[in-house]
Amino acid sequence: MIKKGFTKLGILILYLISLLPFWFLYILSDIAFVIIYYVVHYRRDVVQQNLRNSFPEKTDQERHDIERKYYRYLADLIVETIKMITVSEKQIRKRVVATNSDLVFEYFAKGKSIIAVAGHYCNWEMAALNFNFVTDKRFMIIYKNLSNKTFDDFFIKIRSRFGGQPVAMKQTLRKMIEYRKELTVSVLVGDQTPVMHEVNYFTNFLNQPTAVFLGIEKIAKTIDAAVVFYDMKRVKRGYYEYTLIPLTETPKETAEHEITDMHVKYLEGMIRGEPQYWLWSHRRWKFKPEDLHR
Repeated sequence: MIKKGFTKLGILILYLISLLPFWFLYILSDIAFVIIYYVVHYRRDVVQQNLRNSFPEKTDQERHDIERKYYRYLADLIVETIKMITVSEKQIRKRVVATNSDLVFEYFAKGKSIIAVAGHYCNWEMAALNFNFVTDKRFMIIYKNLSNKTFDDFFIKIRSRFGGQPVAMKQTLRKMIEYRKELTVSVLVGDQTPVMHEVNYFTNFLNQPTAVFLGIEKIAKTIDAAVVFYDMKRVKRGYYEYTLIPLTETPKETAEHEITDMHVKYLEGMIRGEPQYWLWSHRRWKFKPEDLHR
């Protein structure tokens, strides 16, 4: 009961913070960066290990520079996520721009539903909110359940603010089949870490064998949907743009694992270009290929 009450109090505090203007939130972000990086040392060991493994060709100083820039951006990402609780449609349209939204209508004209693959890169959540304004078709945001139900419900409300339909990852295929006679857009994050019993494929990602979900590929082939990738860029503080990169509109003609390797490779290219905007504090490499044989 105490834990539940504290959670609700925490949500109320976040709501009140979200009412603050962006310029003030970025002052809070500057303060949060100092606390997270220099005082709390939030997961710095995880970030440093991930950077060493991913960029062995870089010097210690180069990796240190990426680490520091990452934590500066992480603080911005935190306040921007809080702002999403009450952010207006006008602000979302102003701060996130789709550069080639016509591609969506080209696929619809061909009778193709769309699976849009994102990574934990830049503000992927804000981009998903913006995508609501690109299409008037059913728009599904696939998410991984949080262990705390109160916060899970809370984020579901945020993701559905502008008409999006949040769908739990375990229900994805069932929902896709249910709406197979409609033209739909579904957003999935392609760099989630699968649980051990779901690990059955490793690909090379950032210089190391990486367990990946095959769900995107499986769903695309099941409903014959076009697959695109969110190429996100941070234009300046608080402003983003994304371009939809076509991966395939004939998924049933692709080889096994081909779609998976394509979206993983594209994400890696974005990360290598501007690595500070990826979620380095995530424990991404929990499993090794040898774990499959234990």
